[in-house]
Amino acid sequence: MSELNTSATANKKRIIVVGNGMVGHQFLSTLASSENASDYELITFSEEPRLAYDRVQLSKYFSGATADDLSLTNEDEYQQQSIRYLLKDKVVAINSSEKTITTANGLTESYDKLVLATGSYPFVPPIPGKDQDHCLVYRTIEDLEAISASAEQSKVGVVVGGGLLGLEAANALKQAGLETHVVEFAPRLMAVQLDSGGGELLRAKIEDLGVRVHTEKNTQEIVAGENCRYRMNFADGSFLETDMILFSAGIRPQDELARQFDLTIGERGGIVINDSCQTSDPDIYAIGECALWDNKIYGLVAPGYQMAKVAINHIQASFSGDAATLEFQGADMSTKLKLLGVDVASIGDAHGSSEGCQSYVFKDEVSEVYKRLIVSADGKKLLGAVLVGDVEAYGSLLQLKLNDMDIPGDPAALLLPAASDDEGGAGLGVAALPETAQICSCFDVTKGDIAAAVQGGCCTMGDIKDATKASTGCGGCAALTKQVMDAELESLGVEVNNDLCEHFAYSRQELADIIRVKGFTTFKEVLAEHGKGHGCEICKPTIGSILASFENEYVLKDDHIGLQDTNDIFLGNMQKDGTYSIVPRVAGGEITPEKLIVLGEVAKEYDLYTKITGGQRIDLFGAQLHELPEIWGKLVDAGFETGHAYGKSLRTVKSCVGSTWCRYGVLDSVSMAIALEDRYKGLRAPHKIKFAVSGCTRECAEAQSKDIGVIATENGWNLYVCGNGGMRPRHGDLFATDLDDETLVKYIDRILMFYVRTGDRLQRTSVWMENLEGGLDYLREVVIDDKLDINSELEDAMTKVVSTYQCEWKTTINDTEKLKRFKHFINSDDEDSALYYVRERGQRRPATEAEKIELIELNPVE
Repeated sequence: MSELNTSATANKKRIIVVGNGMVGHQFLSTLASSENASDYELITFSEEPRLAYDRVQLSKYFSGATADDLSLTNEDEYQQQSIRYLLKDKVVAINSSEKTITTANGLTESYDKLVLATGSYPFVPPIPGKDQDHCLVYRTIEDLEAISASAEQSKVGVVVGGGLLGLEAANALKQAGLETHVVEFAPRLMAVQLDSGGGELLRAKIEDLGVRVHTEKNTQEIVAGENCRYRMNFADGSFLETDMILFSAGIRPQDELARQFDLTIGERGGIVINDSCQTSDPDIYAIGECALWDNKIYGLVAPGYQMAKVAINHIQASFSGDAATLEFQGADMSTKLKLLGVDVASIGDAHGSSEGCQSYVFKDEVSEVYKRLIVSADGKKLLGAVLVGDVEAYGSLLQLKLNDMDIPGDPAALLLPAASDDEGGAGLGVAALPETAQICSCFDVTKGDIAAAVQGGCCTMGDIKDATKASTGCGGCAALTKQVMDAELESLGVEVNNDLCEHFAYSRQELADIIRVKGFTTFKEVLAEHGKGHGCEICKPTIGSILASFENEYVLKDDHIGLQDTNDIFLGNMQKDGTYSIVPRVAGGEITPEKLIVLGEVAKEYDLYTKITGGQRIDLFGAQLHELPEIWGKLVDAGFETGHAYGKSLRTVKSCVGSTWCRYGVLDSVSMAIALEDRYKGLRAPHKIKFAVSGCTRECAEAQSKDIGVIATENGWNLYVCGNGGMRPRHGDLFATDLDDETLVKYIDRILMFYVRTGDRLQRTSVWMENLEGGLDYLREVVIDDKLDINSELEDAMTKVVSTYQCEWKTTINDTEKLKRFKHFINSDDEDSALYYVRERGQRRPATEAEKIELIELNPVE
């Protein structure tokens, strides 16, 4: 809880926001980061026990995401932004004449402007028996906790409602491991967004996934069941037995507060607002799902964000005396989403109700794809669209609709699959879009905003996301955002040149394909046929890495040693003082007492600084070049292998103790971590790779921040991909759920080899994912659906890497010629005498420059 203190803010305009959902949070964070944020005192009240979280992603809770993962902010962030907040305290009264609010806990606070962002509540049909135990709703994290508790005591679950929210709820029940049913009053699923053809295919695809769909069912009562906890009796005489009932039959605006205190309410609910988002009281605003504009409630987050933007503009103008520049003029309700793994999109007039409109339909029963376009009578304007199974054209079609652009050519061509890889399918390039075209609806980012960001120096998708927030919301605009970025770079004369260097007119991916297809095994072969000159410090290590990825030969082999950088040449990380670190592999973080003793003895003998790392292994620092073979000889004899800390390769597989020791563990995470580390050790890649395996969803191994993260659940392993920490942390994406051991390894094999093939030079998996056209969905299509028909090749390539593994230090120790390199001087066995150390906390460390001067003065060189 943040305490309210008025003494330091007496001269500021006080703005109180009632509700801290996604829209209320967007209002606060936007105003708190504005130029004149210091002019305002921002206060928010929430009846929930936590700050704003992402309701759009609620179903991820059942695949391992925690409340913290879903959080949009935290208390420290609000405090840094000077946003004061009170949780678990509901605003129950408004005194508009005194301009105060009162909470359920008796707190009264004054305001200059009041913003109602109270959201909505789930609609539960008035069915007899609806208030019994295990009859739940799907709206808050507390609801999810109740669903989880009920699921532990249930085998069958029913969702009442087959719209967007209902299918999201069905996904939650399926992920919770229940036999899942959807009961819908209408004749088809998603009746608002889809026509009959789209609804029919969606039903078929969802039923193929094991979810049973019951349409045209009017529930009359809920009574005790014979085989399950309850029985739902329908108006047509049929019935369905279930242990849990989850109501997700739509929402209703949370307008109780406004209704009680004389603000104008719509006939069917909702707080009436004008184009400035003001209610009937000009000092009170309403935004999000509680607001009624032009007799419409907007149930998506993007319109709520737009309302927040308009309200901020009007509030700032009212205080400054300037004219407001923004108005809310409604919002497009088109949507693209994945429901139970099925791609679905709806644009504009999806039902073809516009006068004189025409329809074009494409249906592919083999590929399970349905598309319908609704166009104007003259065939020039797109009025609406329905896409099920294939939504790649959504971005282009939406822009045609939003910008009232003429359809380029025959409308039927927009539906047909591209005839070749060079054809765009939807027939519209980003150059044709106006500067005002909205690319990201979540954060109202236009083509012009992205162009301005590029002109300001943004050159990558990561840069664009940081500068504009485009594609950081639902992510649906990522592909179109990248197209706009690339087009703007080209228009500025910035050649999007992927050439590796002056010696090779190819990108790393192209070189990887050339080497793989032609079977090259040396740099000389690649240079002779596809390069020029002698090579450089860029192309040599890159091609050396590619060769190692495919052939996995000894990197210090005569054909390869000239390609390696300093770390790989000496099989150790060079430190700031010219010494090297010793990092033996400790698979899964598991180590025997005997091996610990060996490490201690070696560190003591050579006076090495010893440090336990975040990757659950032990690093020894300060070894001189000539000492490396001696030290590694002792370690190899004790059963250690190289840890590849010096290479762009697999580093570590971190793990918790899992089910072997922990009372919360559900699977043996240590055994899985060791198996994965033993399998992928030595794999060379565009950049370093880190794994982690957690034995339960408490996530002690922090798997979701790793390139490959594995989390145990009651139903198997959940696989996360492309996370990382570092300067720009990225949460891993949930790739697949409930995997057995064999499938898990198979998917990881494919993902890693696809990354090896397609990643750019020195590109971490996180950046690779952000720049991968089609993103996570495309990666799933490649790895799970074998869209490119290469999975057997990827698996064979990984099998070759695994079967040809060698410990590079063991090989080196047994090669007297290679050992000759480990000397400071070619013509002398002298040690490096320019090293100075001081003792600190019982170990030595490199002396600072000031300390070196003092040491030299005390011990002058004769």
